[in-house]
Amino acid sequence: MDTALLIWNIVVSWTGIFTNIISDRDPKFTSALWTNLHQLFGTKLSFSTAYHQQTDGLAERMIQTLKDMVRRLCAYGLEFKDCDGFAHDWCTLLPALELGYKTQIHDSTNQTPAILEKGWNPKLPQDSLRKDLVEIHPTASSFKGMLDKARKNAVRCMED
Repeated sequence: MDTALLIWNIVVSWTGIFTNIISDRDPKFTSALWTNLHQLFGTKLSFSTAYHQQTDGLAERMIQTLKDMVRRLCAYGLEFKDCDGFAHDWCTLLPALELGYKTQIHDSTNQTPAILEKGWNPKLPQDSLRKDLVEIHPTASSFKGMLDKARKNAVRCMED
């Protein structure tokens, strides 16, 4: 049930109900609960075959790219502390990785995933950062420093 709630809260609430889902044979998706949910919503569940390029290749490539992004993020030790001294680590920054992934042009489509999904690219934080502010809240300053460091690390990662 936890997986169903996560998909409902994170995916379905944003995109709506899918007509077809391609999944591996994870027991979460082959259970009686999932079978009934697919019947209830009229969703077709198709299973991919391991190492079958036509059904599994794109998903596997995306997963590998995301793993590389997380690995590099961890390798550079990206972390920032807010004004209360609380450290935010790589888990906190996963949505930023997602934003970075969705706003990069992919060779296979010559488009960004954001364009293909929504029809537009979101405005990125670094496109809007003001440099003329004299006073800045400590947490905002720390966050800005983290964004600057993230941008520099991203450039280094792309050069590696």
